[in-house]
Amino acid sequence: MKTATQLIILNTTKIKDSAIVIHTLSRDFGRRSFLVNVGKGKSMAMFLPLNIIEAEVIENPKSELWKATGFSAVHPLNGIRQSLYKNTMTMFISEVLYRSVRDGVCEEGLFDWCERSILTLDALESDFSNFHVRFLLELAVAMGFAPSIDDLRPFAGERLREVSAMMSASFSESMLIPLSGAVRNELAEIFLRYLSHHTESNINIQSLKVLRELYQ
Repeated sequence: MKTATQLIILNTTKIKDSAIVIHTLSRDFGRRSFLVNVGKGKSMAMFLPLNIIEAEVIENPKSELWKATGFSAVHPLNGIRQSLYKNTMTMFISEVLYRSVRDGVCEEGLFDWCERSILTLDALESDFSNFHVRFLLELAVAMGFAPSIDDLRPFAGERLREVSAMMSASFSESMLIPLSGAVRNELAEIFLRYLSHHTESNINIQSLKVLRELYQ
């Protein structure tokens, strides 16, 4: 049976020259991976982190790894792809989602929230350096464990004031909170530790190192 659906790309795994596995988030299937046949020399641009694409999913009752075909972009995301800083953020955000949302989980509303977040990042023309920090805070809410300041106190250390400011601000206000690159990285690590605690997993994000270098 074929089902048309929208997918957010979180990660890809090459399994041979003619096939990859795409790790995705969707409204219909939640966090799920699909087998994709790719021709030799075919562009992989369709499967960049956080791309939102339309696909046909071919369900196979004999295998947990279903196939996906017939891809087309739902949103061009030009604002992201033309920015080194935003592209690096998408690497970070997609890795966070890949490692924090367990395979097979279908969290109601998570896809729609992620889509809105991606389109917001795409549309922002300036003042988006705090976006990934705010994303981590809102992800906790979207996953069902919205923190209070007391919940975050054990993780915040000396940055409780900045954590409190981020939590009490609206989205637009949070983008304007003056933070140095070092403090921004500390806040990201605080929220990652909180997410790790509640998902009972070690969310070790390799791409955070790249963000550190960009936002010194």
